[in-house]
Amino acid sequence: MNVQAIRHGETAWSLSGQHTGVTDLPLTENGRRLAARLRPVLAKQTFALVLVSPLRRARETCLLAGLDEQATVDPDLMEWNYGDYEGLTPAQINEMRPGWMIFRDGCPNGETPDEVGARADRVIARARAMQGDVALFAHGHILRVLAARWIGLPPAGGQHFLLDTGTLCVLGFYREIPAVRTWNGPLFS
Repeated sequence: MNVQAIRHGETAWSLSGQHTGVTDLPLTENGRRLAARLRPVLAKQTFALVLVSPLRRARETCLLAGLDEQATVDPDLMEWNYGDYEGLTPAQINEMRPGWMIFRDGCPNGETPDEVGARADRVIARARAMQGDVALFAHGHILRVLAARWIGLPPAGGQHFLLDTGTLCVLGFYREIPAVRTWNGPLFS
């Protein structure tokens, strides 16, 4: 059993570096191209379960990747709720709060790392209950926390997993030990 963790394609705010949690932005034209390039890769596989964040950018990526008809919306795959930091860049946040790190500090009037970790744990439990491969369409920070939790790290372990837009990651097992098979996988040259 493998879990294909797919980060949505590019948006205007992912280009500008703004934290995009609950703001429901569409993909850019380049983001749509990246998402469509996932289709032939994912078409080679059969999935027992496809889950997608309710946010437009993830749903649009799932549609363009060709898995929308079998997808189930899962609110646990929503991006981190950035609260007061929604729409701000890390540089802007660090001006207000020097040394801030989302994976350690969370967001005022948003989510804590433990709350995001609990959501990731629920998605992992759903995936591991399946007999067959699983595809997840979601967002950068939630997928980084999900990868950390998959291999038994605390939510703060997500800081070690950089993740670009429109990429495919594969979580699996080494023997029976949870492992990261592919991370931030470039699909194309």
